[in-house]
Amino acid sequence: MKPIKDAKEFFQHSAGNWHSQRTTHHLPFRRAESGDSDIQVEFLAADNPKIAEICQIHDFDPQSAIGGAFVSWDGSMAWDRENENHQGTTVFALIPDKDNPRKGKLLRERGYAEIVPVAGEYEMDAEDALVLVTEYETMSIIERFWFVNPNLRLRSSTVKRFGGFNTATFCAEFRVNDEAEDNLNDTNATQFAVSGW
Repeated sequence: MKPIKDAKEFFQHSAGNWHSQRTTHHLPFRRAESGDSDIQVEFLAADNPKIAEICQIHDFDPQSAIGGAFVSWDGSMAWDRENENHQGTTVFALIPDKDNPRKGKLLRERGYAEIVPVAGEYEMDAEDALVLVTEYETMSIIERFWFVNPNLRLRSSTVKRFGGFNTATFCAEFRVNDEAEDNLNDTNATQFAVSGW
């Protein structure tokens, strides 16, 4: 892939439908759980009303946002109880630092681990991966997203609870369309037997 300029461009590359295969390692129990998700990502321009709304929730000037995304997901995990589901939607807004457009604030309507609005930090690293750090009242999360090719995106995350309960997750997310499936077969990308939002 060509170099990715900033997080806005990363979100633009991420727009579309994805299928995610996931493995979550429950470190205290030394056990792993598999699952999968269907994910839809819609890129939002800076002037989208959803961006203005999430900025106002977090007391940021909407004019400082460069765009974001609307994400929905529907998944399941191997250890799910009856009637348990992993469905939801959230809005992301990007507020870049004035001195470094490759890092800044990521505003969320709904957090990854807690269903509350949350503001985290983002940064594009030297390999053009998007790294997110989010602090909640009871835990901290580090996520890293990167593209192997335009149709295969990988994601890792670690969750550290203040009580010491930790999980580590690895996901392989492939774009859902005929062209993407051909590319995955051509590059043997399906060897990434791992796993959603």
